[in-house]
Amino acid sequence: MAEDYDQFKEYIYRKTGINLSLYKEAQMKRRLTTLYQKKGFKSFREYTLGLNQQPQLLLELLDRMTINVSEFYRNSKRWQVLEQKILPKLMENSRHLKIWSAACSTGEEPYTMAMMLSGFLPLSKIRILATDLDENVIAKAKLGVYSERSLTEVPEQVAEKFFSKEGAFYLVSDEIKKTVTFKKQNLLSDPFGLDYDLIICRNVLIYFTEEAKDQLYRKFSSALKTGGILFVGSTEQIFNPLQFGLETVDTFFYRKI
Repeated sequence: MAEDYDQFKEYIYRKTGINLSLYKEAQMKRRLTTLYQKKGFKSFREYTLGLNQQPQLLLELLDRMTINVSEFYRNSKRWQVLEQKILPKLMENSRHLKIWSAACSTGEEPYTMAMMLSGFLPLSKIRILATDLDENVIAKAKLGVYSERSLTEVPEQVAEKFFSKEGAFYLVSDEIKKTVTFKKQNLLSDPFGLDYDLIICRNVLIYFTEEAKDQLYRKFSSALKTGGILFVGSTEQIFNPLQFGLETVDTFFYRKI
């Protein structure tokens, strides 16, 4: 019944902040019907009652609902360069780094950044802005619930320190969650902040036209303070950084001149 699905959508929004109305209804209903039938429920009404009684079912639902292609410490060798070479240099100039994770998806990237920074600073001193266009991925990022596959590259001691396991899922610690502020933003049309020490925008620019990429590189460059760093994804090398007022520091790392 349509009424059952409407009540289910309301329940999910209240519980998680995820708005199912933003997805194509027929497609989402099909996916969710398959899921609840596998679990032995016969309707959205029954499923809602089940979700209320079994927290694990809600975690499984979250995992199924958002297509998650991100992971913590994605391309870990690049994060090692950030930790060993880039951050120590930035910290020489300031202990209060202004950091922005642009197009942050479901939050793995800004949370990785916070975990890494905790090796240099107390968590109470870390503040990271994380933005994305999709309100639902932001809602999921704020919940901080991830499947095991997202943690493949997380160092063991980091996983032990900052995650707790619940069934098949991993929950990011509240201390790490508090370091990140999530906001909705359209990179092409919304204004950027200023004076960032570090901007991370990875595995997103590949989806833009060359013209849009140029526009974004200029906006990122303007948003950095002199000496600030732009960290891009492993398929997004900037071949002419000088035209954007940037210079190559390491592969996929660019400094504002």
